[in-house]
Amino acid sequence: MADFLISALRAIIEMLGLCLIGQGVLFVLVGTQCTVNPVWQLFSLVTRAPRQLVAAVLPRGTADRKISFATFLILFFLWTGLAFLRKLH
Repeated sequence: MADFLISALRAIIEMLGLCLIGQGVLFVLVGTQCTVNPVWQLFSLVTRAPRQLVAAVLPRGTADRKISFATFLILFFLWTGLAFLRKLH
């Protein structure tokens, strides 16, 4: 049961991380006009909750790009930690 929960949580974190990577790629390809792109809007909707949690921890006035990058780093370390935990379990 614990293996399933770890794997499910890891899959959710992986999906969020891939959505953040997708937003980054769209920003590089399109620039500041990426916010009107429907794919960008979908990725933004999916990643809104984790970005808001990270933004609450960071100082006010932090740029959105830095919040997204910090969110990605936290998700990456959580994903790696869950992989390690699953290996030990």
